[in-house]
Amino acid sequence: MQALLTLIATWLSIQFGLPATAELPQVERASAAQMAAVRHHRVAQLQPAHAPGSAAGVDPHAAGEGVFAMYDDATRTIYLDPDWTGTSPAETSLLVHEMVHHLQNVAGLKFNCAGEREKDAYRAQRAWLELFGRTLEGEFGIDPMTLLVRTNCGF
Repeated sequence: MQALLTLIATWLSIQFGLPATAELPQVERASAAQMAAVRHHRVAQLQPAHAPGSAAGVDPHAAGEGVFAMYDDATRTIYLDPDWTGTSPAETSLLVHEMVHHLQNVAGLKFNCAGEREKDAYRAQRAWLELFGRTLEGEFGIDPMTLLVRTNCGF
């Protein structure tokens, strides 16, 4: 796994100008529900419970549906579905997406909103899939409108 993470980090730095780092994330397996719980816990720490859009309302995947991987900034951990094998371009693209978040985090990059942070992650994931003749829509059902909503502030 370490060699794959290093390869992806190097590719991301070369292809997308993301800051390189020798610090690799931890990688753990977790169910979609466990990932959603980690995400909910982190969001709840950042926002008061009474704030509009707090906790469960912030993330469209808060219930765990459609969550295959996630990155936790606080612990610098990538969580992958227990069934993840990394043997397909689609599965490896999930690791690419989350490695973008790791590089952003380690570099201390700041964003106006969570959607803005996703732009580079989806752009890198799309480019990775295209290396293998695949698409975000074909592999994950992420059409251009969905991508627009997920990668912009105000949605």
